[in-house]
Amino acid sequence: MKVIVAHAAKDLRVETRDMPTPGPGQVLVKMAAGGICGSDLHYYNHGGFGPIQLREPMILGHEVAGHIEAVGDNVTDLDTGTLVAVSPSRPCGACKYCAEGSQNHCLNMRFYGSAMPFPHIQGAFREYIVAEATQCAPAGELSAGEAAMAEPLSVVLHAAKQAGDLMGKRVLVTGCGPIGLLAVLVARAAGAVEIAATDISNFTLSKARDVGADHTVNVAETPDGLSQFEADKGHFDVLFECSGVASALASAVTAMRPGATIMQLGLGGDMTLPMQAMTAKELQLKGSFRFHAEFFTAVEMMRTGRLDVTPLITHAIDIDAAVDAFELAGDRSQAVKVNITF
Repeated sequence: MKVIVAHAAKDLRVETRDMPTPGPGQVLVKMAAGGICGSDLHYYNHGGFGPIQLREPMILGHEVAGHIEAVGDNVTDLDTGTLVAVSPSRPCGACKYCAEGSQNHCLNMRFYGSAMPFPHIQGAFREYIVAEATQCAPAGELSAGEAAMAEPLSVVLHAAKQAGDLMGKRVLVTGCGPIGLLAVLVARAAGAVEIAATDISNFTLSKARDVGADHTVNVAETPDGLSQFEADKGHFDVLFECSGVASALASAVTAMRPGATIMQLGLGGDMTLPMQAMTAKELQLKGSFRFHAEFFTAVEMMRTGRLDVTPLITHAIDIDAAVDAFELAGDRSQAVKVNITF
C-alpha cells in the first residue's frame, strides 16, 4: 500500500508499506480522504515546529476518514463498507491524566503523525490503516472529505468548551486558516452576536464571511484595522487566536474588553506577550491543546446538519500528487482545506 512519508523539510515521498491486518477489537479502514493540517505543513516546510523536529522518517496525517474493509474479532457495532471518521487520539487510559478525564494530556499519547515522542508516532496518510473500533465514528450521511474534518472541528469544539458560554458574546478570531474558520463557524452556532476575523489573505477572509463573520480585516493591508474596536477599553469578549503569530495576539489585546478571555490555539513557537496590557485589563489567557471526547460530538454535529464544513474544503488531490497537494495547502491565496484522496 502507498503511504506519505516526511523525511526532512521539503523531502516528502510516496512510499510503499506492507498491508496491515486487524486484531481483536480492531478494524481495517480503506482510506478515502485525509486533510492536510497545519502541523503537517510544518513538518513538510520546516521539518517540525519549535523543539518538535523530525528525527526519523514519519508518515504524516491525522485528519482521516475511510470505509471499513474488514473487522477483527469481537467487533460487533461496525460493518464492512461503513464510512467512518477515525480519531487520531489514542490515549493510554491508565496514566493520571487519563484517570482525571484529561485524555488530551495523556502521558503516553499515541497521536497519529506526531514527532513529539521518539520513536515517532506514525501517521494516517496511508491507503489502509488498522484502528481500534473505539476510534471510529460512523459518518454515513457525510462525504469522506466532510468526515475527515472531524479532527480539526474537534480541536475548535475543545477550545470553545474552555471559552465558556458564547451566547450573546462578541468574538474575535485571528488567523483564518481551517482552525480559525471553524472557530467562526462554531462561535456562530453557539450564539455569538458579533464575530470579527483577521488574516493576511483576502481569499480566506472571504471564506470567513461565508461561514458567519460580520467583520473581516486584512491586517497586511490595514495593520491598524482593529483600532475601530479599541474605544472604551475594548469591544470583544472572547478571542480565538488561531495564527500562532505574536503580532496578531498583541494587536488583538487592545480590542479586548476588560475581563475578556483569550483562547490560544495557534502553535507557531514561543510568543512574546503584551503582559502589561493583559494585566491591566485582567484578561484571561487559556491554552487549548488537541481534544478527545469532542471527536464523536464533531461527527454528530456534522451528520445532523448543525455545522456545515463543506465551504472550507477547497481541493481534493490524489495521493500520487502529494507534493503538489502540500504546496497548494500552504497557499492561503487559493486554498483552505486540501484533502488527499486515496
